[in-house]
Amino acid sequence: MTVHRPGSVHPHRLTLAGILLAALSLLLALAAPAAADEELNPNAGVLGRGSAYMGMGVVAHDGQGDLPPDPRATQTEGVDVSSHQGDVAWSTLWSSGVRWAYTKASEGTYYTNPYFAQQYNGPYDVGMIRGAYHFATPDTTTGAAQANYFVDHGGGWSRDGKTLPGALDIEWNPYGAACYGKTQSEMVSWIRSFVTQYKARTGRDPVIYTATSWWTQCTGNYAGFATANPLWIARYASTVGTLPAGWAYHTMWQYTSSGPTVGDHNKFNGALDRVQALANG
Repeated sequence: MTVHRPGSVHPHRLTLAGILLAALSLLLALAAPAAADEELNPNAGVLGRGSAYMGMGVVAHDGQGDLPPDPRATQTEGVDVSSHQGDVAWSTLWSSGVRWAYTKASEGTYYTNPYFAQQYNGPYDVGMIRGAYHFATPDTTTGAAQANYFVDHGGGWSRDGKTLPGALDIEWNPYGAACYGKTQSEMVSWIRSFVTQYKARTGRDPVIYTATSWWTQCTGNYAGFATANPLWIARYASTVGTLPAGWAYHTMWQYTSSGPTVGDHNKFNGALDRVQALANG
């Protein structure tokens, strides 16, 4: 029979304390990555697949400044839309001076925009030049597979003078880690797979929509797409700021998410004839 002196600690209590301490350490270790992910993207695990839209991460990551002043060079107003806008008042936008539009057609290989017909044909019918965009999810399927899905679900191109080449929307992951779990070289390879397959299917080099901060973080500021792919830059400020490496100029600029009629407004870097030139290839 073991006798415990007054003031001594029972060995079973020591064992129990050790177990509790180990369990607490394990819980803290498991919680740490989750907390880091939430700092990267507070919406991770909250948003449903298919709900992404162009520029949804810009304000959270890059902030929002003043609107751009009236430029000295001629620029042409445009908008981009997704299912979040529902049926769009295209005649109202036309009357306000909007002359081109991009509509979300697809996401990954699992989603198509249920409002696509109204949002893609509507601008065409009022006289705008229109195009379609694809929200990339590099963590779900290959770039080539998503390019095919995009083309097969509204992202094609025709030389009718009123259809712009498809756009690849590649930006912060709204469903998880910012770079979709890919290294910088893996991300470059994924984008190359998409743009190569899109051109093989349509004969056109797609536009690349991105933000400089995301591009720097997730591709290592890769410069190799600048020679072929027009740049659509996202920055909600009075100037476009620093562009991703390789591009000496931008073709389009998404400058706000709170414009009239629909939120996302853009400026084409040139007069209407330059928009038509991009459409004609």
